[in-house]
Amino acid sequence: MQVKANVWIERDGQVALSRWRVALLLAVQETGSISAAAHRLNIPYHRAWDKIRECERCLGVPLLATQTGGLGGGGARLTPAAIDYIKRFQQFECGLDELIQQRFQAAFGDLLSQSD
Repeated sequence: MQVKANVWIERDGQVALSRWRVALLLAVQETGSISAAAHRLNIPYHRAWDKIRECERCLGVPLLATQTGGLGGGGARLTPAAIDYIKRFQQFECGLDELIQQRFQAAFGDLLSQSD
């Protein structure tokens, strides 16, 4: 048996930040494009945009600076606020998996050793 946990931050019942949304933002940072980030995560472009907009509404700050296409093409980059939120979320998550495993072992360890 294994324990799995997923942590996210909500505001008014809407997801403001999660591992998946951080991964989406990091993919935008790495590719310079919402479209390329969506392709990388195997999701439709409109879904990526919807999730980013939802994060922005919940957090109350713009997370992307975008440039529409043209001769040089469009693009997107993370705002300083997005970088700060990602950093804080990653710091919050750091060590969380280990803590969850420790708590799981403390609660169920004796039962797990009996099933071997």
